[in-house]
This record gives sequence, C-alpha cells and structure tokens, in this order.
Amino acid sequence: MEAVEYPAPPVPLNTHMTSLRTLGNSDLQVFPLSLGGNVFGWTADEDQSFAVLDAYAAAGGNFIDTADAYTAWIEGNQGGESETVIGKWLASRGNRSDIVVATKVGAHPDYKGLSAATIKGAAEQSLRRLGTDHIDLYYTHFDDETVPVEEIITALDQLVKDGKVRHIAASNISPERLQASLDFSEREGLARYIALQPHYNLVSRATYEGPLQETAARAGLAAVPYFALASGFLTGKYRPGANVESARSAKAGEHLESERGRKVLAALDKVATERDAEIATVALAWLAARPTVAAPIASARTVEQLPALLAVADLELTEAELAVLTEASA
Repeated sequence: MEAVEYPAPPVPLNTHMTSLRTLGNSDLQVFPLSLGGNVFGWTADEDQSFAVLDAYAAAGGNFIDTADAYTAWIEGNQGGESETVIGKWLASRGNRSDIVVATKVGAHPDYKGLSAATIKGAAEQSLRRLGTDHIDLYYTHFDDETVPVEEIITALDQLVKDGKVRHIAASNISPERLQASLDFSEREGLARYIALQPHYNLVSRATYEGPLQETAARAGLAAVPYFALASGFLTGKYRPGANVESARSAKAGEHLESERGRKVLAALDKVATERDAEIATVALAWLAARPTVAAPIASARTVEQLPALLAVADLELTEAELAVLTEASA
C-alpha cells in the first residue's frame, strides 16, 4: 500500500531539546526514549507505522531502533521489513539528517553470524532497505563466539572508514567478549563500541546489573536497553484475570506468576498515582535513571500508545520513588 501523508498527530508538540542525551562519548545526541521498530511490518502495517513515526518525530523524538532481522519471525516475511518501512518513511518525510538510525547485524536469515563477509554483506542490504548512505549506530545483534573479536571489530571499523557507519555498538554480549573487543579497538586504534543494548527492565535486572554494567561503566558506554517494558507487562495492562489481546501477551503474562512481578506492579501503581503519571512512564523513568542508561527502547503499535512513552522525557523520579521501585524489583 502506498504511504499517505498524515495530519498533525494527537501528541503535544514539544521538541524536548533540553532532554537530549549524549550517547556514550560520541557526537550522537538522542531523545531519552528510543522508538523500537520491531512492530513495523508485524503488528503495525505501513500506514500505522508511518503514523507512529510521525507522532514520535513531532514530539521531538529522533532515535529509531531496528534490525535487519525484523520481522523474519512472521510467516511470509524474509527479514528487513522494518528497515524497509523506516526507509520509506525517511524518504517521504525528507528528514534523514534529523534522525539517529540504529540497526543491527547478525540475525537475518540470510546473514547469520558475524564473520567479516557477513557483516559487509548485511550492512549493504541494510543501507539499501533504509534508503540511506550511512547508518548512525550499527550493533552486533547477538555475539558470535565462533568469530574472533579481532575479525568482528576490523570488519566494523572498515564500515566506519568507508563512511557507511558512524558508530558501532554491541548487544547480547558477555562482559569478557565486550572487554576483549574494547581492548582490541584501543590497542589497534580502530573504531570502538560506544553503546550496549542489554535486556534490562524492572523485572529483568540480572542480565545487565553486575559485570556487564560494570564493564560498560568503566568504558563510558551508553546502555540502550531493549524489552524496557518487559513485552508490555510494565504498562500495567496485565493484571490477574485480565485478558489482553496482544501478540506478546503470553510472554508478558509470565511476570504475573511471580511474587516479584506483583510487587513491582504494586510499587508502580503507588508511584504512578502519586505523580499522576502512566505506569509505563514510571517504569521507563526508573530505567532511564539507572547508571549508564541513556535511552530505553520501547515500541508503539498505535499513536495512542505513544504519549505514555514520550512522557519519560519529562518525568524525573525522586530518590525515594526510585528506592521504592528498586526495592520491589530486587
């Protein structure tokens, strides 16, 4: 379907310029909420995706996260659907220079792993789908321990030297491999990771807190957590007895079965009520306040879901509120 122009979105226009955060020690200035592109070409068709992207940009958002593998898990899809939607949107709006585009390599069905040849080939395909000559932030999607970090970093560095990638980053990597990658970059004077994309939220803390977070902090890396709302659980819509129509409801509902999940919901309810804020906003604000975190990632299938996400730019929790949430999720 051909994309259409949309009227002004029902989101308050606010450029939030004072809210932009520097990504690690790079020159990238990003909105404190990264818009996840995993729903584009999946639960959001092209028109819905354009509407969400328009509303995000109109509210001052400038940091879009996708991957070459999105949305290969859907029957009939090949992977790259999300990048294609984003590329069409960028072209139709003429705003490429205003947007920080992040995508990932390593999980596309035709480009699995992180060999030098795979990285080079996958990057060319991502650039083609995005309709751009450069990627602002290029992540290794999942570490490939069959490939030495020296080969991975050298291949990524070549993309930077060629002007096809501005900065590089990593996701789903061990502290040891992350440190080895940073050491090699430093030793050889090659491009160096500036950011890390961990699985991290109020009900999933163990995967990041500890050695991985410590490594990121020492190196000055910015964290851009995915599953920031735990597949929707931290929006508060999943409650005992509630039936939620969502492609991710089974995954999100698992947290209701744990005492910790229920404690976190109760703490979120308390803080959200006291601050007259949406539960999702409070959950994102907690994450945004954690050490190393620059911008949590959250996706929206509809424009109506966006305001609660965007509001993280304006909600600063008190030390007491942060402590209540941290204790409930311990």
